[in-house]
Amino acid sequence: MTTPPITDSVTVLTGMYAAEAEYLAAGGPGEAPFDLLAPFFAPDVVLHQAAALPYGGTWQGHAGMERFFVAMSQAWESFDMVEQEFLATGETAVVLTRVRARARATGRELTFPILQTIKVKDGRIAEVRPFYWDTAAIADACA
Repeated sequence: MTTPPITDSVTVLTGMYAAEAEYLAAGGPGEAPFDLLAPFFAPDVVLHQAAALPYGGTWQGHAGMERFFVAMSQAWESFDMVEQEFLATGETAVVLTRVRARARATGRELTFPILQTIKVKDGRIAEVRPFYWDTAAIADACA
């Protein structure tokens, strides 16, 4: 008997965020294997980050996600998801996250919201579009 894929987007996302916490606790990029996160992302996943951010651009596939996590760890000394709210309808989810972070370059601490739209297909994250309230403040803190 085969197990059907998980299609509930909230279940997929809570699993991914737990795996991300485990990945970061194990040392993150360069230290921990991306294999902890890979099962939650479609092989052709696309992450769209605002161009104004230090880690801005479009990141594609598992290799792109690995490079994204490296870029994030270069920008942020810490990046804690303090509070999250999920709204899901089928394959689409919206996640509101309150982040508390410390920029690696300046040591500045920020608290800010990120609103993400996330598409889940066949039990894996296929596309992520994060929206930041103030990309200029984040870019300034990381400069």
